Amino acid sequence: MSYPTPLFEQKLCPPDELIARLSGLSRPLVFTNGAFDIIHRGHVTYLAQARSLGQSLVVALNTDNSVRRLGKGTDRPINPLQNRAAVIAALECVSLVTWFDADTPAELIELVKPEVLVKGGDWQIEQIVGSNETLARGGAVHSIPFLFDTSTTATLKKIRASEPGHG
Repeated sequence: MSYPTPLFEQKLCPPDELIARLSGLSRPLVFTNGAFDIIHRGHVTYLAQARSLGQSLVVALNTDNSVRRLGKGTDRPINPLQNRAAVIAALECVSLVTWFDADTPAELIELVKPEVLVKGGDWQIEQIVGSNETLARGGAVHSIPFLFDTSTTATLKKIRASEPGHG
């Protein structure tokens, strides 16, 4: 028996199709970005909170090469882009998932022109890429405080510490 492709796969949007796909999203549109490597409670809470600030949520993922350049470790990301994108797309609060290979999502933010730009609480508003441009267009920029003390880096450290010869 064959099964249909899951509907969430339709939320995956290559960057070159983004302009065409944006017209189908309700506004105000919220934009956020990140690696989202090993999804945890902090990620899903943050994304749900981000979505609550508008009608649609676009999540832009760093490509694998972009993640490596972030300095999170030579073995990161753990999950390749196609898997990270599918997991994020499966979340009900996410409207569309795209990706970028640059060091920052500045070009995508200018393409999308979100009404709301969001990052996690470890970012000050003035440090958020695209904040000046979003504010100049009359949009809002939010730094959402973390509700749960979770991180992919801490999870990986715990896993590695449990491996023979590392504890």
